[in-house]
Amino acid sequence: MSHQWKQLISSLEQITVTSTDDNEPVTIRGEYEGFTCVGIGTDAAVFRSPDDPEYAFKVYASTKADKAEAEARVYEALGESHYFPRCYGTYGNILVLSFESGITLFDCILQGVHIPKDVVDGVEEARGYVRSVGLNPRDIHLKNILLQEGRAKIVDVSEYILDGNDYRWEHLKKGYDEFYPLIDGRAIPFWVVETVRKWYHQWVNRPSTIEDFMAMLSKFIPFNKQ
Repeated sequence: MSHQWKQLISSLEQITVTSTDDNEPVTIRGEYEGFTCVGIGTDAAVFRSPDDPEYAFKVYASTKADKAEAEARVYEALGESHYFPRCYGTYGNILVLSFESGITLFDCILQGVHIPKDVVDGVEEARGYVRSVGLNPRDIHLKNILLQEGRAKIVDVSEYILDGNDYRWEHLKKGYDEFYPLIDGRAIPFWVVETVRKWYHQWVNRPSTIEDFMAMLSKFIPFNKQ
């Protein structure tokens, strides 16, 4: 680790990250001069410093600090794997990871960047690897998968110690197989993607099938090529 390590951590400790109860992105308060925020999720925000660009600092909301330690334990169990970042340790609510370049699949949809089938196949392989080390691959979605040199890199493993299947990846894969060819290469407006995301979170609590959800989407999204 670099000689500026402790200084970087102390600077990040001045930041307050706050989560919400409605599955919306966290909010950030405080100065983080010298850092760039490179990602925002529902539990944490990720920062990077030009002084140590090879590292990513995942700062959890204070109410989610236990997740930082839990995620570090998951990375320890995963070991060295090209499917996932490397974890260097935790400092309170801060998880220190290798910085991974690439664009999220969420942004690929927004920008019309092609998502190769190799990425989908790679996630399937990664899920098998996760199970082989005794963990449970959950919470895999568009914002947690990077397109990195044509392959998949999964960047959030915090829920792999939980039981049960949330089916998020299975639903995404079904959507990729059935609908993605119809929007491949087309930039989808942010408001459309966000609407679908919110509808999905409402739908998962209802007694209906993924086919019913996709039928509803087919009426909302112009799937026909222009």
